[in-house]
Amino acid sequence: MVMSNFKEISFQPAGQFEETRFEKNHNVIFESSLEASKVVAKEIAELIIGKASQNEKCVLGLATGSSPIKVYEELVRLHKEEGLSFANVITFNLDEYWPMQPDDIQSYHYFMHEHLFNHVDILPENVHVPDGTIKPEDVYQYCVDYELKIKEAGGLDFQLLGIGRTGHIGFNEPGSHYNSSTRSITLDHITREDAASSFLGLDNVPRRAITMGISTIKKAKRVVLLAWGEGKAKVIQETIEGEITSQVPATYLQEHHNATFIIDKEAASELTRIKTPWLVTSCVWTEELKKKAIFWLSDTVNKPILKLTDKDYNDNGMASLLVEEGSAYELNIKMFNSLQRTITGWPGGKPNADDSTRPERSTPEKKRVIIFSPHPDDDVISMGGTFDRLVEQGHEVHIAYQTSGNIAVSDDDALRFAEVSKMLSPDSDRIENVITSIRNKGANEIDALDVRKLKGEIRKAESLGATRYMGVPDENVHFLNLPFYETGKVKKDKLSKADIDIMCSLIESVKPHQIYAAGDLADPHGTHKVCLDSLFEALEVLKKESYMNDCWVWLYRGAWFEWQPYEIEMAVPMSPDQVVKKRHAIFYHQSQKDKVMFQGNDAREFWVRAEDRNRLTAEKYRNLGMADYAAIEAFKRYHF
Repeated sequence: MVMSNFKEISFQPAGQFEETRFEKNHNVIFESSLEASKVVAKEIAELIIGKASQNEKCVLGLATGSSPIKVYEELVRLHKEEGLSFANVITFNLDEYWPMQPDDIQSYHYFMHEHLFNHVDILPENVHVPDGTIKPEDVYQYCVDYELKIKEAGGLDFQLLGIGRTGHIGFNEPGSHYNSSTRSITLDHITREDAASSFLGLDNVPRRAITMGISTIKKAKRVVLLAWGEGKAKVIQETIEGEITSQVPATYLQEHHNATFIIDKEAASELTRIKTPWLVTSCVWTEELKKKAIFWLSDTVNKPILKLTDKDYNDNGMASLLVEEGSAYELNIKMFNSLQRTITGWPGGKPNADDSTRPERSTPEKKRVIIFSPHPDDDVISMGGTFDRLVEQGHEVHIAYQTSGNIAVSDDDALRFAEVSKMLSPDSDRIENVITSIRNKGANEIDALDVRKLKGEIRKAESLGATRYMGVPDENVHFLNLPFYETGKVKKDKLSKADIDIMCSLIESVKPHQIYAAGDLADPHGTHKVCLDSLFEALEVLKKESYMNDCWVWLYRGAWFEWQPYEIEMAVPMSPDQVVKKRHAIFYHQSQKDKVMFQGNDAREFWVRAEDRNRLTAEKYRNLGMADYAAIEAFKRYHF
């Protein structure tokens, strides 16, 4: 069930409800993280106001990371537009890297001031963030004193949390004791991997931190944990449905009397009641849920769809579906045909063919196509085989690189290109300045503008190499350089009218019959989501234009996740030769090969991930009873 206001829900133990009988933490699922963040901010605001009305201090425990950012944005809005005062608020942050200077852009001290403290009327003396500059010999006493300050303030009225993939809350990594207090801790390798994008590489991530302990967190009168996106789905399932264990420290919250997990649909996707609701309660059998259940059943009993029996359905909680449909035989054929109809070797539509059961229209035979690529390699990584098919089958294909991708070029690569340029133009002061700037760059320092331009040109040249190899003329390759990205930092600006105008301008000039865009929201630093939002907003602006009536939008996934079979609406098979061709197109992006700066939690190179993912999709189709293909690229249609 997706809720809009968790404060209206009874705080009965989850086990008292049939649909949540697997769950040991109270949790509420929201349609979007934005909606959820506003509700959380409202609860915090009401707590602050209620305390102020009684002339009391409000003591907040605060978290950093991407999860609470929208909560802080809403609190700032409430302060500026509705007069919410923080004059009676005392804050204690969960953690800080050690060693870390407070003015370092990666520090949590910097983060909190950038996102909240600089924009509200909180008193500076009421702000407490663990000090990353403490000398080693003073850390122990500092941590003791931090605990005493919390106690002297009256204890935490409200603790806001995120959750890491290791199940950590604060920096309480696996192995943390339930009775632990504020202390120094060594960071888990996975935690450091997840932070690598912010630090421009794993080598720059500190190995230690200061964190509140599990005991400190559990003493808070109210705890709210936030989790967004598919990347958190597995650990959320383990935390909410698993046993209490030090190996997943967030499970200690099962013992808290007033803790709520606030999660979006994606983060909730592995919960039993969401993933397999037929196992816990009666279902309303929509067409999508039927597909999801039958494909799950096929995988569970290790049989292709057409071999499923009435007994298979009855033994796995799906008897009600048989009652509704009549028999396994008829239902199997229906689902088999539905899946088979997603497969096409003609992603732009097959000319002069009956298209009533095909994913795409047969007319017009030659379509105008825009492939939007968030970074300058997502096009070939995510849909290189389909890209190849569209070009070979005669469609007018345009590639639009939404961002320059300059931040993902290493200093070593940039220096190498700059030094070659210097050899060709030895008298160029500008090139010499670039070389000097790279060599003298401090840790976590933002690149100079000319260095960013050089890195962007490196990505541009690589992209043109790949698109030429794929047969696209240069005039059909568009480098949009959306302004939101061009900050020189991992943290980007918000989408602006300038971004949307650029997107609209290209769509208006091409008047496409097809748009392909990245529907993958799980990339480590959020650019894919912003790029997708820019498309959605542009479509909203343009949807009344007559040419948009003939435009279909297909979403592909990026390097981190793939559509599940029940979600796929177009599956494009690839031959072994196409797999090799796609690999070679990816290889043109040499700055992203061998050592990837923003690879997330997967050590494989992007071309390996792409091949493994496409092979696995083909394997899933084969196991469901389809033909045996070397690889498949998958798409889901977006209706606007």
